[in-house]
Amino acid sequence: MIALGDIGANPANPAGDDLVKDVDISTFMQDVVQASQQVPVLVDFWAPWCGPCKTLGPQLEKLTREAKGKFKLVKVNVDDPRNQPLAQQLRIQSIPAVFAFAKGQPVDGFVGALPESQLKGFIQQVISAAGGEDPLGDALEAGKAALAEQDWETAAQSFSAALGEDAQHAVALGGLARAMVGLGELEEAEHILSQVPAAPVEAPEVAAARSALQLARQAGAAAGQLAPLEAAVAANPADHQARYDYAIALVGDNRQEEAMDHLLQIVKRDRKWNDEAARKQLLQMFEAMGPMDPLVVDARRKLASILFA
Repeated sequence: MIALGDIGANPANPAGDDLVKDVDISTFMQDVVQASQQVPVLVDFWAPWCGPCKTLGPQLEKLTREAKGKFKLVKVNVDDPRNQPLAQQLRIQSIPAVFAFAKGQPVDGFVGALPESQLKGFIQQVISAAGGEDPLGDALEAGKAALAEQDWETAAQSFSAALGEDAQHAVALGGLARAMVGLGELEEAEHILSQVPAAPVEAPEVAAARSALQLARQAGAAAGQLAPLEAAVAANPADHQARYDYAIALVGDNRQEEAMDHLLQIVKRDRKWNDEAARKQLLQMFEAMGPMDPLVVDARRKLASILFA
């Protein structure tokens, strides 16, 4: 982000089509306010001397053309003296600055260069808020709903459709990987997770998929041990390791509520056991199942009551 008072020189990159165009204050009403009655219009305030503008501008142009008419982009050079009153009216003090217009009004905006993934999210929100088609958003919502119902097939189809719109969308990749875990396709889930772009903060859907994959692998290793582990816990309720292993095996048998109850028993009896392994395992289950799952809500409440009793 650069202050408007900085100086330099570099020619603008002309857009050359109706989806992306350079405008000034004389055409702003027609190309932004009036045009946004039909489709959203992003307004990129830039200057030839602005370094971050040289990164953001081409990204915006690329995404505009990829959207094929779902929104338009206009570029306003604030170095042009004619555009200073416009910049002042919109209170632009630093650039790059982007405003989104819909139905003749500014509806959203940001200042500074953003990563492409965040730009895509911003654009999708603007399109959705303007009532436009949003196949990516619709597919993501359908996938999330299917995950909540543990309808793994539908979730996989929905997230695959979302990836058809954006092949590197972290939420879609995480959702598809979670669906693959639900379907028992653990190697495929791991392969999908390897394609998630690096990010400073991992999307919750990706973290959930990773936790679910780890749980599934642990449960697979405990497969076939349910009966002897149950007997071991019954014979010695203080055997925390047997109870812990039994909980893992219960996860593999899709008996999450029972598994969490046994982990809670360990925390209640000895919360420090094995470097708090039971509490950590519970947190991993919470992450894999999602914060709104009724079983998670109940188990989280029970865990809090034990820890803060």
